[in-house]
Amino acid sequence: MSASRTIQTKLVLPADINHLQTIFGGHVLAYIDEIAAITAMKHSNTAVVTASIDSVDFLNSARVGDVLELEAVVSSTGRTSIEVFVSVHSMNLLTREIKLTTESFLTMVAMDENFKPTPVPGIFPETENEISLFETGPARREHRKQRSEMKH
Repeated sequence: MSASRTIQTKLVLPADINHLQTIFGGHVLAYIDEIAAITAMKHSNTAVVTASIDSVDFLNSARVGDVLELEAVVSSTGRTSIEVFVSVHSMNLLTREIKLTTESFLTMVAMDENFKPTPVPGIFPETENEISLFETGPARREHRKQRSEMKH
């Protein structure tokens, strides 16, 4: 799992905020989708597409001048799917206060050169947190399956 871990840092600028003077959630979603894709591509060595954003929990907001640190790791895999866990922390550079702002699970699908789903390797959890993410993966997969069946 550590081989695919990806970290990105972003500065919250005036153009990134909403009418409440906090970062616009759509920007955070775009950052999350981008880092999840990079992480999945590092794992699969293929192009990927976003199949679903399974959950996004906005826990705290960030303001202009804050730094966002996004961290993503492959948390589970299927035959052609790659589940990625993304956490976002904000830091006020003046006070050094760090807050967990967002957590999200996304499912990416590996694609071959003909734009068809292609098999991906499994993962091997190493840390306590990775083991927890890995062990809870089947329950999240079942929840996605049930949600998909309800739509059809």
